[in-house]
Formats: sequence, C-alpha cells, structure tokens
Amino acid sequence: MNEDRQILVLTHLSQLITLVVGFGSLILPLIIWLTQKDKVYQMDAHGKNIINFQISLVILYIICVPLILLFGLGFLGFFVLGLVSIIFPIINAIKASNGENPTYPLSFNFIS
Repeated sequence: MNEDRQILVLTHLSQLITLVVGFGSLILPLIIWLTQKDKVYQMDAHGKNIINFQISLVILYIICVPLILLFGLGFLGFFVLGLVSIIFPIINAIKASNGENPTYPLSFNFIS
C-alpha cells in the first residue's frame, strides 16, 4: 500500500518534468498511468485526473494565444496557467501521499 502511494506521488510530480526538459508534462504521466493503472491501487482515478488536467491546460494555453491581442490578457493567462501547472501537481502529490483524492482546478472531464 505504501509503494502504491509512492507511485501515485511520483505520477503527480511527473507533470513537473517540463520544468527540467521543456516538455513531457502530458507524456510522462500518461505512460505511467497506462502501464500502472491495473497494478496500483487508485492509479486509474489519479491518472485520469492528471491527464484531464494536462489536456485542459493545453486547450487553455491555446485559448490564451489570441487573447494576447486583446489588451495583453493572454500574457496574464499564460502566467496564471504556469503557476497553476506548478502548484497543483505539488499539492496533489501531498494529498496522494496522505491517501486523499486529488482535485485539479480548470480541468475539463475528457476521460471519465
């Protein structure tokens, strides 16, 4: 059970790989989720939350691009989304280590 929690924590923190290599915040958690969802307790639910969050972020970043022309609101959107994409994986990794269910803001339900 403790090993399961550790893998869940690593899955949430794997979203931060983008800070190191510049990409992979969707790819790495997707690989972990697909390979571990049948082996790790609650991985399926956590993985779906993470993937939904990452897909939602991509869509919201795309929406911010034309908003740059509208009084520069897109830059503010990029800044807020950047903070959210760093803060919430850390918060939810802590929740996962405590056995709680994570929630991600601004997340649409693509995979249920």
